[in-house]
Amino acid sequence: MCAYALVGAFSLAGHAQQLQSVTGGVYSAGQAARGQQIYQAQCAECHGNAMEGTIGPPLAGESFLSSWSARPLADLVDKIEKTMPFNLPGGLSRQQSTDLAAYMLQAGKFPAGQADLRDAVLAQIVFPTARPSPAPAATMSAGASLPPPEGNLAELMRAILFPNSNIIFNLQLKDPGTQPKKQPAASPFDYVEWGSTIYPGWLAVDQAAVAIAETAPLLLTPGRRCQNGRPVPVDRADWKQYVATLVEVGKVARRASQARNYEAFIDVSEKLNDACANCHKVYRDKGGTEGSGTTRCQ
Repeated sequence: MCAYALVGAFSLAGHAQQLQSVTGGVYSAGQAARGQQIYQAQCAECHGNAMEGTIGPPLAGESFLSSWSARPLADLVDKIEKTMPFNLPGGLSRQQSTDLAAYMLQAGKFPAGQADLRDAVLAQIVFPTARPSPAPAATMSAGASLPPPEGNLAELMRAILFPNSNIIFNLQLKDPGTQPKKQPAASPFDYVEWGSTIYPGWLAVDQAAVAIAETAPLLLTPGRRCQNGRPVPVDRADWKQYVATLVEVGKVARRASQARNYEAFIDVSEKLNDACANCHKVYRDKGGTEGSGTTRCQ
């Protein structure tokens, strides 16, 4: 029994030693120099010459470290490889993404070592745990209310939730990572056609997930009415739960999209379909069409 206990203790100790901090010289200066050249060519326009953030977020400093607190370096390299550059996601090789991570560590004042950062060890290297920032002071009083709604429930659904849900549902048929980039609209110019070429593939899925998660709470805006003129039942417990479920599905979709996990969207689509259908059965699918039935929203 003593022998087994010793073996177990050594096994646990070995597992604990597998993790290494980015503070331990995990990249080389030469690798960071290669990463700097890639950064200036592919990243600086969005993230700033000093990684301070411009169009894109900062890639060094407090906010960056807070976002990556205690996470493995493999997650950062995965994100670079699968989602960057913003206008050409997947345009960087695994080695280029790793070299970029090395340059980011150098810019973040983490010391260099003697050897290059290798793909095989990325999962065992972690960022330091960031200290939690104090919660920002509330900028609105507890009694402050949202502005009155502009559109009725049907208009809100058709404007935001319908088109963005369909982007998610479309993943059951098409892998966004394999779709060819659309060519800009030809003359006569059409802004809608042109706009559809700017954020193609996974970028459109990212944005659809954000739209669902961020705007679903608008279904709870006091004073909003259904198309038939009845008030939206914003105070009912089941309505609140339907909205909360939709928000959660949007967040799940965003995580899967950021990971470029195409297979996950079979389950995400089912969850989104259930979230919509469960609410529709109670509040929409009653008499009439196009949201005008007199018994809807009851």
